[in-house]
Amino acid sequence: MYDWANSVYNLVISSAIFPIFYDYQTKKEYARSIGKTVGDLQEGETILVDFFGWKLSSSVLFSFVLSASFLVVSFLSPLLSGVADYTGSKKKFLRFFCYMGALACMSLFFFDAAHIEWGLLSVFLASIGYWNSLVFYNSFLPEIAEPEDHDRISARGFTMGYLGSMLLLITCLLLMMVPQLTMGYFDDPLTTDKVEGLPAKYCFVLVGIWWVGFSQLTYRVIPNNVYGKKPEPGYLWRGFRELKLVFGEFKETVRLKRYLISFFFFNTGVQTVMLMATIFANKEIDWPESSGSTGLIIAILLIQILGAVGAFIMSRVSGLIGNLKTLLISVGIWVVICAVAFFITKPTGFYLLAASVGLVMGGIQSIARSTYSKFLPDTTDHASYFSFYDASEKIGIVIGTLFFGLMELWTGSIRYSIVAVGFFFMVGFIALMFVPKNERSLN
Repeated sequence: MYDWANSVYNLVISSAIFPIFYDYQTKKEYARSIGKTVGDLQEGETILVDFFGWKLSSSVLFSFVLSASFLVVSFLSPLLSGVADYTGSKKKFLRFFCYMGALACMSLFFFDAAHIEWGLLSVFLASIGYWNSLVFYNSFLPEIAEPEDHDRISARGFTMGYLGSMLLLITCLLLMMVPQLTMGYFDDPLTTDKVEGLPAKYCFVLVGIWWVGFSQLTYRVIPNNVYGKKPEPGYLWRGFRELKLVFGEFKETVRLKRYLISFFFFNTGVQTVMLMATIFANKEIDWPESSGSTGLIIAILLIQILGAVGAFIMSRVSGLIGNLKTLLISVGIWVVICAVAFFITKPTGFYLLAASVGLVMGGIQSIARSTYSKFLPDTTDHASYFSFYDASEKIGIVIGTLFFGLMELWTGSIRYSIVAVGFFFMVGFIALMFVPKNERSLN
């Protein structure tokens, strides 16, 4: 049920409604600052925002804020995981970051592009709340289920998250687009028209209420400090000491070491696409004015639906040809997707691209994690290895979103940011080719 509760952040805030809302609000403020309207802006015109006196592209700034949030998560995750493990306070940390993330989402109701620093602070805190809460949420699985039930329960959680986030997104779309359901007006993000319906910013409040409300079902049943742990001296830095120990052990396993290098690069590409695809599509695809933001939302829903299908297909394929070959095929498809995305300008092409992204997005994430699990050496210290895996993933996201923003800053076009993403996939693909199929260690 926590998957059901928190996945609405990932879909509504990270992928669907807020990026479109953000893009339009910054366009409107920029147009106002130069004495124009949104309709007067030229196609492809760089939208500048004033951030603490610095003039930056709105999309560059958005990617930098996300990058900064993941940098904080990369530092806090192992540190707080160590604290939680050695003090028995996982449930408190889970609840704290859940509430922080949900309140930050709700505060986006007050987003004002004229005072963008405060609005992006909410984005920053919501991201930290979401991703840090996942660290503690995942760590509960060994405490509430036997090993033989882990796969089944994890799969059920994924399904619940998919269904819950889709349900709230569709509800938000109905409330915004069907005049009979609500009163009031909102600015359609891709036009200058006023459209009857619920203002988009109320959806951010619904996300926070949904997240906090359904998480109560989780808090009612998960155990608290089942091992009766008490604080021990030095627990504050225990998480980082464990990461250092695991890093040393990687030297003894060639296959795991090479695989993690490959994973770092191709997963950086995957996560960057997930976070920045909507900003790119809203800025570079020639959506017809009559469709407003509906076309982009449909593409996002398509990705979500096909993501679940792709995960199922890839699990079957890996059973036939093996994990490494399946990953090579998946990463190769991602390289082609990035190359094609550079030239896509029309909605039809973007829909085909979105379908391709959906099919490989869910599959590559599930296969990547299970492959890492299979490559672990004989050890009982699985938590430390996965803490290192998680930290590597977040650092990759920091680098990916940072380079995405820098490429646009240097070149003046967000299309060249796709080149940076494609580079990560290419390096990941090449590194995968050097992962031994059977060799496990140096001995």
